Amino acid sequence: MTKICWTEFTHNNDAYQLASIDGKVCYIGGPEEGYAALEKWAGKFYPGAILVESSQEMHPFTNEFRAYFTEGKKSFDMPIEPKGTPFQQEVWQALLEIPYGETRTYADIAERVGRPKAFRAVGTAIGANPLLIVVPCHRVIAKGGGLGGFSAGLDVKRVLHQVEGIQLKA
Repeated sequence: MTKICWTEFTHNNDAYQLASIDGKVCYIGGPEEGYAALEKWAGKFYPGAILVESSQEMHPFTNEFRAYFTEGKKSFDMPIEPKGTPFQQEVWQALLEIPYGETRTYADIAERVGRPKAFRAVGTAIGANPLLIVVPCHRVIAKGGGLGGFSAGLDVKRVLHQVEGIQLKA
């Protein structure tokens, strides 16, 4: 039986759920999603898995999050293992290439993965990203310079932009 360790990390009253399997982070959910979203995700990708709250086991990962939010940490060292389709994996890999404090459009990512007309499919793949912040989907914006969407909510996306010093055109 698969054991998924998890804990909650809170920053400015926003609670993020972090989960790992065998020392690799596999899920990071946002404040609007909550624990129920973690359960749903686990049921989809790891049927029958048990969720075990363990702040001690998750401590190295929450430390990295704390450093990101409060100390200007620009990249993550934690091992990750996101579950998704090959196309989603390709899109998520492209997101990992977006530098801290910079943005790209959905069209930019579609171009990067070699499917320039598939920006809607790219948007769907980005929306399925199970590793918020670490796989930086918050750095993807609409072509016109607007925020676009964000599974954890636009308020959270704005906070992440503020943390990274990202300023969008008005």
